[in-house]
Amino acid sequence: MMEDSVDATSTSVSSIGSSSDDSSGGASPQMGGGVIPPSIATAGNGMPSEKTYHDLEAWLMKLSNGIPLAETEVKSLCDLARETLLNESNVQPVPAPVTVCGDIHGQWHDLMELFRIGGSAPDTNYLFMGDYVDRGYYSVETVTMLVCLKVRYPDRVFVLRGNHESRQITQVYGFYDECVRKYGSANVWKMFTDLFDYFPLTALVEHSIFCLHGGLSPSIDTLDHVRQLDRVQEVPHEGPMCDLLWSDPDDRNGWGISPRGAGFTFGVDISQQFNERNGLGLVSRAHQLVMDGYNWSHEKSVVTIFSAPNYCYRCGNQAAIMEVDENLQKTFLQFDPAPRRGEPHIGRKTPEYFL
Repeated sequence: MMEDSVDATSTSVSSIGSSSDDSSGGASPQMGGGVIPPSIATAGNGMPSEKTYHDLEAWLMKLSNGIPLAETEVKSLCDLARETLLNESNVQPVPAPVTVCGDIHGQWHDLMELFRIGGSAPDTNYLFMGDYVDRGYYSVETVTMLVCLKVRYPDRVFVLRGNHESRQITQVYGFYDECVRKYGSANVWKMFTDLFDYFPLTALVEHSIFCLHGGLSPSIDTLDHVRQLDRVQEVPHEGPMCDLLWSDPDDRNGWGISPRGAGFTFGVDISQQFNERNGLGLVSRAHQLVMDGYNWSHEKSVVTIFSAPNYCYRCGNQAAIMEVDENLQKTFLQFDPAPRRGEPHIGRKTPEYFL
């Protein structure tokens, strides 16, 4: 049973920002519009210097117009982001209100549409549940934008690790090749994949909504078990950290073997036991294409959110984001693909692993 949703594609917020003519043949996703406010916050104790804020604002302005950062700028950004992420937990506390988002997969134009629908950071708080790269044509711009927002607004923007935030997966599904094509070497790919090791694995919204990319694990009974994991590593092929990024809910009870070849499937009995044991009201996750952008399962103990419309530029799905207000009431905003011009012609043969 699907909950009534708000179709944001018909609202006036779609008039904020407009696509500019890209005469470069699609080398970069050119788009104007005020996604990022120009103001520079006052630095406090332990906060970045005013010069750092100035750099971040300049980088965000470039990125909001679809211009990739220079390699030296990416290095500086990743150094800053590492320091920020080191302070975050495997179960990162997140206050409400917050807007929770699923997979983006390098669809930069659609990320800009998401911000127009959901509101600009930092006016809207955001929690992204992983899979920023691969498959789409603009993984570089997408992940750089989100990392830059995280560093600029560390208490308002939260980024979790997905199964595609890994060295092995990105070498197969597009991010590695895109970095080499746009920068002439794999240096930027290495900077980001090293940074991915520091991304939190999960988040907890107001002690009630447990957010993660994939799903539950037979090795994890409590949130304290998640907190005890050593996350600063490449995603393992098996074990609890792998499961959190790869598992999926299933119609069958209990644990099952995942057709993905990693993680597990888990039934409604598992979800409800986990929520009850940990005092949770909901597991929010991404990782699976759902045609309406969101899907309730397991008697509304689990929700799947997918935020890449017309996934892979051919699936025809809507995308959605979940707004959680101060009272933990949930509203789903759906949206369709943003207009794009001059898509690059990129020949790519990749295995058809499911999502």
